[in-house]
Amino acid sequence: MDTSYDTSVDPLERARLLERVHAAVLAGDRLSHEPRPVIFESWRRSLAARIDPDLRQPPLAFDSGRLDDVRQAHPLARWVPMLRQTLLDAADGTSHVMIITDADGNILWRQGHPQVCRDADRVQLAEGTRWAESAIGTNAMGTTLATGVPVQIHSAEHLVRAYHSWTCAACPVRDPDTGALLGAVDLSGPLHTMHPALLALVVAGARLVEGELRWRLAASDDLLRERNAHHLTESGRDAALLSPSGRIVASAPSTRFVPGQRIGLDDSGTVRLDDGEDAEVEPLDGGYLLRVGQRRSHRRPQLSLRLLGDEVPMATVDGVGWELSLRHAEILALLAMNPGGLTAERLALLLHGEQGNPTTVRVEIHRIRNALGQHVVKTRPYRIAADVDSDLHAVREALRQGDADAAVDRAGLLLPHSESVAIRAERDELVAALRGWALGSGDPELLWRFANSDAGRDDLEVLERARDLMAPDAPQRNVLETRLRLLLEETA
Repeated sequence: MDTSYDTSVDPLERARLLERVHAAVLAGDRLSHEPRPVIFESWRRSLAARIDPDLRQPPLAFDSGRLDDVRQAHPLARWVPMLRQTLLDAADGTSHVMIITDADGNILWRQGHPQVCRDADRVQLAEGTRWAESAIGTNAMGTTLATGVPVQIHSAEHLVRAYHSWTCAACPVRDPDTGALLGAVDLSGPLHTMHPALLALVVAGARLVEGELRWRLAASDDLLRERNAHHLTESGRDAALLSPSGRIVASAPSTRFVPGQRIGLDDSGTVRLDDGEDAEVEPLDGGYLLRVGQRRSHRRPQLSLRLLGDEVPMATVDGVGWELSLRHAEILALLAMNPGGLTAERLALLLHGEQGNPTTVRVEIHRIRNALGQHVVKTRPYRIAADVDSDLHAVREALRQGDADAAVDRAGLLLPHSESVAIRAERDELVAALRGWALGSGDPELLWRFANSDAGRDDLEVLERARDLMAPDAPQRNVLETRLRLLLEETA
C-alpha cells in the first residue's frame, strides 16, 4: 500500500496541487493528478460513512471528567513520557504536537509546544475527541487505524477542509500478545512542517513501545513458566500453561500443544479443542493451566463452608482453606441454599434488592472462581459443582432429624453482618426454629446452651424460661438473673 509520497516537492506547492485534486474529486471533474491510492481509498470510506467535507469539528468521545479514568486504564499510559522524549525531542518540538489515541481513534494524550496546542484547539485537535475515519474522515490517526499501516497525510489529503492547513504522520501500535490494535502514535503540525522524516519517526516510536511490551510479555511468560512448570510434569497427560489471553506459553513433553497456539477461553472452566475433546482450564497466578483428560475431573471436589457466628467466614476445597469476604460468603451461602443455580440477575436481587447490579455479581463470581477453582463454581447458571457441607447445613439437618442437642451445639447467627434480604430471612428463620425447639423442650440444660449461643444470648423469653426451669441452687441461675437484669436495664 502506498502510504508515502515524493516529499522533494515544496510543502506549500504540494498543498496547492492537493487542493485542486481534492476539489476535482468531490466535484466529479477530470483529474490532472491522481490521489495516492491510500488517500483515494480513505476518501471512499469516509464518504461512504457520510462525512461532510465541510464538517467543522470531530465529535467528543470523553469529557474531562472521564478522560483521566480512560487514560489510567489504557495499556499505553506508561509509555507516554518515553514517546514524548522520543518524538518531540527528535522532531522540532516547537512545531509539532504528539498525539496518542486508543484503538477507536479517540485522542487520549496531546503534548507539544503551547502555541501549536492552541492552534490545534481551534480545530478541535484535542484530547477527548474522536478521530476515526468514520467520525472525521481521512486523517493520519484514523487512516492508520483503518489500514493497520503507517500513514502520512498532508494538507488537502484530509477529506475535511478545516484540516487542509495541517500535516500529520501516524503509526499503529499493536499488542504483541494478541496482535490487537492498542492505538496510534501521531505527530501533527502546521502545513510548512511536513518532512519526510516524520513518518519514520512515528514508526520508530511505535516500534519502541511494541518492543517494550514484547519484553514485558516475555518476562511475564518466564515467570509463569518458573512458578508453574511443575504442573506440566505432574499432570501425566496433555497439559499446557496459558497466558491470560489464552496463548500457550509452555506445554508438557510429547504433548499436542505448540507454544504460541491460542486457546479460546470463556468463564466456563472448560474448552472444546479442535479435535472435539474437552479440556479443563484452571486459573493460576498470571495465567491458566490447560489439562486434557484429567482423571480427577470425574471426582467432584469437596467444599466446606463456615458461615455461622462472628468468626471470619471460610471456604475449604479439598482440604485447602480460604478466608472469605462478606460478599463472597453471601454469594456462596446463596448458591449453597439454591443447588439448582441462580442467574446473575437473581443473585443481584437476593444480595442487593432492586438496586442490585448483575455486572457487579459477575465480577465477584469471577473472583470466587479464580480463588476456589472453576471446577467448584460453574456458570450458566451460577451453581456449586462440588459436594458441599456447611455449618448451616449441619444445623438444618439436625433440626430435620429432631436432634435439638446437636442443632443447639452448632447454633450461631448466619453471617451476622450481612444486610442481604435473603440472608437475613434465612438467618431469622434459623433462629426461630432453634428458639422454638429450645423453648418447647422444657429442658433447662438445652435452654442454657441456647441462651449462651449468638442466637439466644439476648432473648428475654429464653433467659426467663431457662431461669425458671433451673434448680434454685443451680449456679447457672445467678448468671441468668444477672443477664436478665442487665437486659431489662438496657431496654428501660
